Amino acid sequence: MKRPEIAILGDGGWGTTLAILLARKGFQVSLWGAFRDYVRYLNKKRINTKFLPGIKIPRNIEITDNLEWALAQKEIVVLAIPAQYLRNILKRVKKCNGYQKAIYLSASKGIELGTLRRMSEVVYDELGKVKLAVLSGPTIAHEVAIGIPTACVIATKDKKIGQWLQEIFMGEHLRIYTNDDIVGVELGGSLKNVIAIACGISDGLGFGTNTKAALLARGLAEISRLGEAMGAKPSTFSGISGLGDLVTTCISPYSRNRFVGEQIGRGKALKEIIAHMEMVAEGISTTKSAYGLSRKYKVDMPITKEVYCVLYRNKSPFKAVRDLMTRARKCE
Repeated sequence: MKRPEIAILGDGGWGTTLAILLARKGFQVSLWGAFRDYVRYLNKKRINTKFLPGIKIPRNIEITDNLEWALAQKEIVVLAIPAQYLRNILKRVKKCNGYQKAIYLSASKGIELGTLRRMSEVVYDELGKVKLAVLSGPTIAHEVAIGIPTACVIATKDKKIGQWLQEIFMGEHLRIYTNDDIVGVELGGSLKNVIAIACGISDGLGFGTNTKAALLARGLAEISRLGEAMGAKPSTFSGISGLGDLVTTCISPYSRNRFVGEQIGRGKALKEIIAHMEMVAEGISTTKSAYGLSRKYKVDMPITKEVYCVLYRNKSPFKAVRDLMTRARKCE
């Protein structure tokens, strides 16, 4: 069987990592970036110093800022675009010839501001009913790139597509499971970033393991409640894309969202933190969207609410903790 040609849209850490993994397996890969100057830099240096430092990009990966060229005759298109920019990029994809023929694999984690749409919904909004799958799980890009054993999930309603993509992306160091719960997999990958900010705040305030354990357990409970209200399977949230991703993002020193929370806990302003970050911390915008979803579906999400108040209403982290701890008594 002829190997499919693959385009990866997004030259951040995860997009670059996926391109490297596929190139190592012998696939023809194009890596697209939105900023011409940085694409030129990547072509010259062959190291993504901003987002994946120290990892050499193989010469057989084509790096380009020409979207039409990147997509030409590609059978698989991986979307590794920050959530809040995905819709605008898809509007450009829609202008390219033959875009509807490809299988799209969304590797973006987040919920769109305003519309409260999941990434698969954004894809369908802009591209119509294309063939679509979702990739999610505890995948710190640097760890995957250097070959640390990792497991993740591909979710799709089309079993054959899921198994095909599983075969393409799976390797000795990357184990991939399939799932048909797109809603649950996407929500798990998005909402865990909110809890990671809460865990970071806890770290910044100097709290200990007890606090983080409580945030993880109760955070997973509120993610599951919202997921069920939105039609997800409860079992998804105890799996790789739920609990697995939550734990990784809340404890990893590489976690951007945990880092944001930690800096807030230490007294820094959100604007100051963002100004000094190269990479996008999806949890900042996802917190606003998650709070909106909790109100829309009338789901109690106290940790999400307090993180929202800290980020967007200048609430003191100490007061947020006190309000969480002194809520009315209840059963688990």
